[in-house]
Amino acid sequence: MEIKIYNSLTNKIETFVPQIEGKVSMYVCGPTVYNYPHIGNMRPVVVFDVLRKFFTYVGYEVTYVSNFTDVDDKIIKEAKKENKTEKELTEFYIQEFKKATLAIGSNIPSITPKVTEYIQKIIDYVDNLVKIGAAYVADGDVYFRVNKIKDYGSLSGINVEDLMVGARIEENSNKESPLDFALWKKTDEGINWPSPWGNGRPGWHTECCVMIDTIFPGQYIDIHGGGYDLKFPHHENEIAQCEATHTHKIAKYWMHNAFINFGNEKMSKSLGNVIYAKDMIEKYGGAVTRLVILSAHYRQPVNFTDETVNAAIQEVNKMKMVIKQMALKLQVNGINLDEGKPTYINPFLEALADDLNTANALTEIYNVIKLANQEVRSREIDYKKLSDLFKTLNDMFNVLGIDIPYVKMDENDRKLYQNYLESKENKDFAKSDEFRNILIEKGIM
Repeated sequence: MEIKIYNSLTNKIETFVPQIEGKVSMYVCGPTVYNYPHIGNMRPVVVFDVLRKFFTYVGYEVTYVSNFTDVDDKIIKEAKKENKTEKELTEFYIQEFKKATLAIGSNIPSITPKVTEYIQKIIDYVDNLVKIGAAYVADGDVYFRVNKIKDYGSLSGINVEDLMVGARIEENSNKESPLDFALWKKTDEGINWPSPWGNGRPGWHTECCVMIDTIFPGQYIDIHGGGYDLKFPHHENEIAQCEATHTHKIAKYWMHNAFINFGNEKMSKSLGNVIYAKDMIEKYGGAVTRLVILSAHYRQPVNFTDETVNAAIQEVNKMKMVIKQMALKLQVNGINLDEGKPTYINPFLEALADDLNTANALTEIYNVIKLANQEVRSREIDYKKLSDLFKTLNDMFNVLGIDIPYVKMDENDRKLYQNYLESKENKDFAKSDEFRNILIEKGIM
């Protein structure tokens, strides 16, 4: 199957060809952990999880890495506020992020490195940049020389000359240029480490470069992803360091997801419209929350409104209803739920192969649900077809990470259902209602 991806680096759709046949290396910038994740943090968690699941389904071996930034000025400030150590604070919120990841239907990435585990490697990386002249030391701080990179701005499309217009070096700054960015910050406040330039902590933009270098040694990766807001300066500065170190741009394909809006207004802490993922998931459930995110193409904004949430609730209810009905019909007729073949799945996979078009993939799910409902209601059910439709829908749900549960019936459950049918046929409605309530409680009906 030909897979096409929009490459943010070239600004065009390209055929995906991994460096190593049958394997995909993927790195997605993770959160800075000083608070509960908000719903905006969940978009890359959902988008790149679906990408991973899709690659896996079509036969690739995927190594998916997403980091935790556990050293940052915001972390130090919040730790003081909560009267905790930085490690106590970050460990708590790392676990909360993982909880939210699982609750929204995503898998934990293959590897989840923390910045504090890579400090010596970061120091060595920065030291090398200083030695090759791509960085310089200024009073204990270390800065990257942006003018060493001829095509700086190639990812974000930002022109260096435009950046220089109106730019100025901060008062008392030792930077050679206002565009130069910090690789190492001198400090004795909060968590810090000794280095050749004095005590300090790493700059944000170097962390991912070092983690990628360490986890995927001697190669640039297939896919580097993250939110659109990371294109500049974060990803641009990652590329600059990697070009200076390795003369390549870290990744062959760069992917960026758009923002989440509320009522067509971009979610922002300054606007006071930040909603924690745990609250959204607790109120509506992981499947509904995830479905809203998947309802738009990843490069388009997602709007959380009453209308989009209610529409997702209705669709998830339809998914639950049809799966329960199919599971019931198949099992009471002695058909193993694992017997079917996903014979209707190709249009769904083709939608995802077209730059991960989850909106079109959902349309294909709704088409299969329509076929399944027709078969369930048929007077003469084709159980082979129903079994294949059941397998198709479950595979679709699994690839998109939408948790639609059903019950595997045992012999007692089947007898209970037969008793329900017999009571109903004999017009013993009190008894049939009793059996029906038990079946509903078990989740079978």
